[in-house]
Amino acid sequence: MADAAGQLFLGRQPILDREQRLVAYELLFRSGLNNAADVTDGVQATATVIANAFAELGVAAALGVQRGFINVDESFLFSDTLGLLPTQTVVLEILETVPPTAEVVERCRALKAAGFTLALDDVIQLEPAYAPLLDLVDIVKVDIQPLDAEQLTALAVRLRGTGKQLLAEKVDSRERMLHCRDLGFSLFQGYYFAKPTIIAGRKLDHSQLALLKLMGLLLGDAETAELEAALKPEPGLTVNLLRLTNSVGAGTRVPIRSLGHAIMVLGRRQLQRWLQLLIFTAGRDHRTTEGNPLLIIAATRGRLMELLAAQLAPGSRELADQAFMTGVMSLVPALIGQPIAEIVDQLGLAGPISEALCSGGGRLGRLLNLAESSENGDLAPLADALLALPGINLKTLNQAQTQALHWAGSLTRNAIPEN
Repeated sequence: MADAAGQLFLGRQPILDREQRLVAYELLFRSGLNNAADVTDGVQATATVIANAFAELGVAAALGVQRGFINVDESFLFSDTLGLLPTQTVVLEILETVPPTAEVVERCRALKAAGFTLALDDVIQLEPAYAPLLDLVDIVKVDIQPLDAEQLTALAVRLRGTGKQLLAEKVDSRERMLHCRDLGFSLFQGYYFAKPTIIAGRKLDHSQLALLKLMGLLLGDAETAELEAALKPEPGLTVNLLRLTNSVGAGTRVPIRSLGHAIMVLGRRQLQRWLQLLIFTAGRDHRTTEGNPLLIIAATRGRLMELLAAQLAPGSRELADQAFMTGVMSLVPALIGQPIAEIVDQLGLAGPISEALCSGGGRLGRLLNLAESSENGDLAPLADALLALPGINLKTLNQAQTQALHWAGSLTRNAIPEN
């Protein structure tokens, strides 16, 4: 049993609201890269894995204000281990394979009374036999992939009459997302959102151009006076910088006398990190960074790579910093619709970072491949990525993943949390 728990793999896919703000993750728990465990009691193995995920890996803390959707089959539905999970954080996703028997309905009624939020998964039609379950669930997840526009519209009209919250899953295009939104769906999940390369194509605005210019100056080890001069025409960035410098997260409450003083107090490393992440929020009318899916993905990927780099080369601050930058900058093409090679040329990125971003080479490239594989939850590429990085195993990856998600989730204001 310990072996099953020790080989936990945590995958996740974002769930967004109508404004494309992050509100939840579907959590994918598996007992190993082969999606199986050498145990005689599969239900108990799954229970142990999930309980350990919340206790040992700290998934509940990592989720922050977001909820975690967990798939529940018929056997696990009746496991006592469900009682160990935090009802305020977990949504129990009743799989389509669960038959709507009287026993299942009664068990769901008890779980709902215990405080759990219930969802019905992979709905493509409304069968009369599922009416008792439909009455109990709070969320209906509709698999829109096999449905044409007419079928989806008819199903949505019937579901709206139940008063349930509707979640469209397997959304793979903007057109389908907009159609579902018009039909009354309030939650969305699928490759259109989860694959950052599809969230793309808008022109760089003035603030983002200023950020990239500042990034280039920092990477070129420019004098503080040059940085100050570049910031002065950007009042919005200046206000954010001063707020960051005076925040508790920056570790100081020293009265700031000037922009140059703020830069010195904050430090170049924190300033660089702040600029990297602000690229993903510039030009948006957000008071905070909370709920920006591309920012969360970028911050999580950068932090994950930084933590894994520290495992590969303990004590190497340079490799860790380069790993963070590689992770964040790998998503800039998704934001601005510009090839990564052009971005690298503009910023004059260091050799190892450039190699990782443009060709996937070197240790940073292998770390980037691992990070991308873990985000997608695909087991075969993940196994290959782990083999390419001796010294990092599933447990190491999972722990770093949950730490990274927790760190990224703390970006609820325009400040960069400490390590």
